[in-house]
Amino acid sequence: MNISNDKILVIDYGSQYTQLIARKIREQQIYCLVYPYNKIDNKILEDITILGIILSGGPNSVRDKSSPNLDKKILSLNIPILGICYGLQLICKEFNGKIGETTSREYGHAIISIKKKSLLFDKLKKINQVWMSHGDHIEREPENFIITSLSNNKVISSIENNDRKIFGLQFHPEVYHTIQGKKILSNFLFKICKIKKKFKIEDFLNLKIKTLKNELKNQKVICGLSGGVDSTVTSFLLHKVIKKNLYCIFIDHGLLRLNETKEVEKFFSKKFGKNFIKIDASKIFLTKLKKIKDPEQKRKIIGETFIRVFEKEARKIKGVKYLAQGTLYPDIIESVPFFGGPTAKIKSHHNVGGLPKKMKLKIVEPLKELFKDEVRNLGKKLKINSNLLNRHPFPGPGLAIRIPGELDNKKIDILKRVDNIYIKYLKENSIYNNIWQAFAVLLPVKSVGVMGDERTYNYTVSLRAVTSVDGMTADFYMFNKNDLTEISKKIISEVKEVNRVLYDFTSKPPGTIEWE
Repeated sequence: MNISNDKILVIDYGSQYTQLIARKIREQQIYCLVYPYNKIDNKILEDITILGIILSGGPNSVRDKSSPNLDKKILSLNIPILGICYGLQLICKEFNGKIGETTSREYGHAIISIKKKSLLFDKLKKINQVWMSHGDHIEREPENFIITSLSNNKVISSIENNDRKIFGLQFHPEVYHTIQGKKILSNFLFKICKIKKKFKIEDFLNLKIKTLKNELKNQKVICGLSGGVDSTVTSFLLHKVIKKNLYCIFIDHGLLRLNETKEVEKFFSKKFGKNFIKIDASKIFLTKLKKIKDPEQKRKIIGETFIRVFEKEARKIKGVKYLAQGTLYPDIIESVPFFGGPTAKIKSHHNVGGLPKKMKLKIVEPLKELFKDEVRNLGKKLKINSNLLNRHPFPGPGLAIRIPGELDNKKIDILKRVDNIYIKYLKENSIYNNIWQAFAVLLPVKSVGVMGDERTYNYTVSLRAVTSVDGMTADFYMFNKNDLTEISKKIISEVKEVNRVLYDFTSKPPGTIEWE
């Protein structure tokens, strides 16, 4: 889809933070494209709406002969460039600076002092906390560049050539721990790149409708509907485009939350009428998942089975050519090395990495350019009920990845009841909307307990609650002691198979939000 807004091109050199750069840019209502360094072509560079380029960090050393280089075509565009960490070192190498190996790798919090006036640091304090992650450093600044800041270890933290509008940072402005990072990126976007035309969700909606009409041409589409935010917005958007040619299929794989099947059926049968089709495939899924322990195998089995059930149902509807999915930008980023690029795969998603190679249906993913908060904003424009839009994310594989190890009906039933008690408490006590995602995990661990005068030997559950903007990074939610006490008491008293409740104090990174 050709977005006409002013854009920033982010070139990925393999940093774990690359997509966080994109996220931070989007937060400021600027559209950005992320491309791996080895996939840059003339078509991308000829896009006159690209007003600036950011070179990401990466795990390589520019001192290695086999490490990625800076494409000289980028320099010939004469538009502002910001290099971050490895990106800074590429700039240094290109302009005859000297890079050396740091004797003690800088990783974590650092303090920098601004030494020269810079538009990049406009209205920043002279002393700033930043986040470093590097093994190499600049020993000699490149020709015609000035040093604008130093770290407390006397490491060159930033350089620039203001005449050519080329800037470099040794630290990561995109991470939360760089206190003034958002301001630095804002200065680059608005004061250096001079971006004016912001990305508006209304423009995206109008352009997407036009694009989908051209792509689908009133062909029949089936949409995998789960009742979650992503699939709901996908279905409403497609319905606006192709009306009765949209068939929404809800597959109950037996791994949904308590009473969820009834709730989804009630709402969507009212919206889509006869074009809402419910399939109870729980026995098929659970049979295929029997004795499977590995989380990646679980995801792949669920993805494969999901598609096969869809294809079987699609054959009953004459002329169906497309399968619609609520895939988002972070799903693509985390599931597969992006566009064949250098960023490491984290996990496969049911709706991305779990798809079989041979499929009879073409995939259409209307939301794949968006982050979760943008999807919610799109949903508001489509006038979707706020209760649906504000639901916490729920993974495609459902409870399968919240039960580490083997699955069976007993474990699923236990987790459904625990999760229901937990979420119900959050809603009744007005905590739910303060949290990005909350859920329970049934651990493959039993422990000794005492209930009344009797010894018990029952399951352990771990509660998870995080705050986030889009799920790409997250921090654990800090409950007060009373809430944790009440939730724990309710679970143990109402679910006899559980006698121990834990709470997960892990942020992302280093953990992921889900356990598997």
